[in-house]
Amino acid sequence: MKDWFSCAGVRAVKTVAQTAVSLIGVGSVMSDIDWMMVGSASLLAGILSLLTSVAGLPEMEEK
Repeated sequence: MKDWFSCAGVRAVKTVAQTAVSLIGVGSVMSDIDWMMVGSASLLAGILSLLTSVAGLPEMEEK
């Protein structure tokens, strides 16, 4: 179970970072970035990643 949380956590953190980077890239200048939207969308992506991981993690099958 500890391995699942570790793998799912790493995957969720990567998803949060990828979402934030993609949303920050949409703004042409720093003042155009809606930081509240970036934060909430990234958090939601992390939660969805964890929920998706319940269905199975390929990382766990490799171990």
